Amino acid sequence: MLSSQSEDPQQVVSPKDLPKPTIQARSRSWKHLPCPKCRRSCYRDTLGHRRLHDVGSLKTGRPHMFEITYSVHRCEKCKLYFSADMSDLAPVSGHYTHRVMSLALRAVLEDGLPYQSASWRLWRDHCVFVPWATIQNWVEGTGEKKEGRAR
Repeated sequence: MLSSQSEDPQQVVSPKDLPKPTIQARSRSWKHLPCPKCRRSCYRDTLGHRRLHDVGSLKTGRPHMFEITYSVHRCEKCKLYFSADMSDLAPVSGHYTHRVMSLALRAVLEDGLPYQSASWRLWRDHCVFVPWATIQNWVEGTGEKKEGRAR
């Protein structure tokens, strides 16, 4: 059964009012990775951590988050630091998975929803909170929506 907050997304006034997410640990840590510049095998220098928001569970009414531990490597030859690739999950330095971004873009570009309505739909239907301004940035990044149809 859904909680009262997830039944009516209008009750969520601020992100701090959202229920605590379920967290799934993932690892992208390897001892060796090839340098992207010279392709030489490089040892792991340290570990990094990244959190990604993903589509939540309607059954529990809670958002879902990936906690990713990844390896950071250093190439002795190039003096270059680089991280394990996570581009299959999310864009570089993004906070949301490709799946969330795809749902948001579909709501705006295919269904014609305004940004705020798309944000509420994502929370109501998928238990993931995305600020409407973030959705606007994603849409403008695709270059597909015209200026006059913003809100």
